[in-house]
Amino acid sequence: MNSSKRLLSTAISMVTAMASAGTVAQDNSSENIEEVVVLGSGETFNSSAVTDTMRKQQSTITSVNALIDNLPGVSVNEGDTYGFDDWSTNISVRGFTTSLDEQQIGTTIDGIPNGGSNYGGGSKANRFIDPANIGGVAVSQGTADIASRSNEALGGTINYRTDDPTEDRRMRVEMSGGEFDAQRYYLRYDTGSFAEGSTRAWISYSNQEATDWITETAENEREHVAAKLVTTVPAGTLSGYVSYDDIHEDNYQRIYSAAQFEQFPENDFLSSEWSGVPYIDQLYRRGWSTLRENLLGYAQFDLDLAESLNLKGSVYYHTNEGRGDWVPPYLVDVTDDGDSGQSEFLGGTTAMTGRSAGQFFYVDAGGNALAPIEGCTSNIVTIYGQAGAQYDPACYEAGAIPVMSYRHTHYEKERSGFSLDFAHNGEIAGLQNEFRGGFWYEDATRDEHRDWHRITDATSGPEFDGTPYWEQYRRSYPQQTNKWYLQDALTIDSVTLSLGAKQFLVDVEREDLFSESLDADLESDSDVLLSAGLVWEAPMDGTEVFAGYAENFKAIGDSVLERPESNLDNLDPETSETIELGLRYTGEALAATATLFRNEFDNRIIFLDNNTAAGPNYLIGTNGSYFNAGGIESDGLELLLDYDLNPGLNLYASYTFLDASYIGTGDAAVDAAQGLVPGNNVVGIADQLFVAGLDWRSSLLYGGLSAKLTGDRYVDLANTWEAESYVVADAYLGLNLADVSPALQGINLNLVVNNLTDEDYLGTVVSGGAWIGAPRTASLSATVDF
Repeated sequence: MNSSKRLLSTAISMVTAMASAGTVAQDNSSENIEEVVVLGSGETFNSSAVTDTMRKQQSTITSVNALIDNLPGVSVNEGDTYGFDDWSTNISVRGFTTSLDEQQIGTTIDGIPNGGSNYGGGSKANRFIDPANIGGVAVSQGTADIASRSNEALGGTINYRTDDPTEDRRMRVEMSGGEFDAQRYYLRYDTGSFAEGSTRAWISYSNQEATDWITETAENEREHVAAKLVTTVPAGTLSGYVSYDDIHEDNYQRIYSAAQFEQFPENDFLSSEWSGVPYIDQLYRRGWSTLRENLLGYAQFDLDLAESLNLKGSVYYHTNEGRGDWVPPYLVDVTDDGDSGQSEFLGGTTAMTGRSAGQFFYVDAGGNALAPIEGCTSNIVTIYGQAGAQYDPACYEAGAIPVMSYRHTHYEKERSGFSLDFAHNGEIAGLQNEFRGGFWYEDATRDEHRDWHRITDATSGPEFDGTPYWEQYRRSYPQQTNKWYLQDALTIDSVTLSLGAKQFLVDVEREDLFSESLDADLESDSDVLLSAGLVWEAPMDGTEVFAGYAENFKAIGDSVLERPESNLDNLDPETSETIELGLRYTGEALAATATLFRNEFDNRIIFLDNNTAAGPNYLIGTNGSYFNAGGIESDGLELLLDYDLNPGLNLYASYTFLDASYIGTGDAAVDAAQGLVPGNNVVGIADQLFVAGLDWRSSLLYGGLSAKLTGDRYVDLANTWEAESYVVADAYLGLNLADVSPALQGINLNLVVNNLTDEDYLGTVVSGGAWIGAPRTASLSATVDF
């Protein structure tokens, strides 16, 4: 932590040093956001953005991921009502998913790549941006912009934009509280314009905490520090941003059958109390934890070098470190100790090897492993079923001592990179032409190791010995990413035609620091990926017809190298092809889009994790295995309407229909072995989404009500378990005192109630399991500007 804070201090100094003379930058502060929901005029793909009312529908305590849930084609589920649990977070766009087991949607922060979204070393947007510092979120649902920097963008890209500093000096204080012991405070200071009016900056700090909504015993806490600077020079704009995020989350457990959810719709069976019986206490909620620290800093420029030539560039640096915790109900027998007692129990040494000789569950006073009484049957039953005799204290002689582990998987990632983009506007044969291109380079290294600690007294609590008795593995995964792209757009009267090409060159390695397995080097280069598009400005003002085609690619990630004995010869990178045809209209009071799309997703890599209904396999040296499972075909329709009925009343609605099915591997025997049935619906993808919202505002009060229907989803590949459709409603009511009295300027109160009707539903779905959705939750925030 100390090293990260030193880096944070250095990065803040770097950003502050960027101030220079020039002209005043444009004000895009969050309080002025009134974004029209439809973006992308002149774009060949569908794109939509978060509106100010969508922000007000979410608690200030929740994560930035929740903001995009009402956009067409998008579904966001989080196991925690405030978005604390990354383990159970799921974002899906048109059948593509970012979740615990799949990462298929690109994510950028002000255009800077997030470094991947997976649990082990990845970071979603909520690790980089405080909810109060959001300037906007744009979702490219399908083909996305050709310049987008992500090598996991099979299904579009989400760009989270940070808020720009205000032109006037301001101190903002925000206090929030909510159910489940939630509280948050946020401070932000905007400098206003300085350096002869050319430069603005802000710095902010927030701290928030809450417990879980099921047992109300989790320890969730987040601390976030960020700063941003924007300065103008005669040729354009310079900017810099830095954020530091430190979070501790206690996780939720998924459920494994429809019957379990029907009988216990508000219980994930993680326990609130320590029982002293390891088989039960492996489900102790505070032993299921995610700890992460993230530091991200970047500097950008946007310069007009000539009237027809624009140049943009960025450099960035990111570190991620943390761990994931579990509490296995045994100690692992790593060292052959003979009759002198188990060294794993007695302590004092750390074995460093991937090999083990089994587990032991109880010991005598001398630390020798004990066997259960022959023929004994346990009466202990948990969500993992009936315990074996080796887990039950009643199956041992008096005086037997239970033993237990605290397992830590440590994640570290460091990456740096740069990007350069150019755009030249000119004429060809008297026709307007834009030629653009760019390059992106990133160098990253992810380190991972796993150690096991002895819980000092398994009868009393989860406290553990700080010296591990076993380090199971230690590996490093260097990775280099290169991307280039070129695109030309020619305008002929009211029609713009574009043609582009891009390519990813990705190399990832495995270095076994124990030298117990062979090092590996995996090239994951794409073909040259083509894209094409058309935009027609129709005779009706504000109306455009657009069509687009794009080939997308996801590099094989380093996670597939975590199993040294896996055969990777037949594993191919994932690819997709997307076709869109749409109509959009943007007027003074009305914005609307209609989009038809078709996706074909090939070489889909399936993740099989080690969580089953019988309990986790804690000893496995990775979090699962991977294989190509043919692909997916999806067809759909997106509709959106955003209409100002009058100056104080707005109606919003969006509808998505999606038919997504597996196409299989082409080998019936392979499909059968994997439980894959060609033609079955894709796990976790709803067949339809419908959102309707009504928002109003007056000089003093504002409020709104929205409801979202999520259609049926299947939880297993065989389509035998269907999660039923559900409707969740959100409401908010606010009080703005700015117009009451000048003395009350800058005072705002906002009450938010999520899941207003307290609907019971299954939220995030992954293959074979699902997390329960959060219940009705109320929160209140107060903001004061000085």
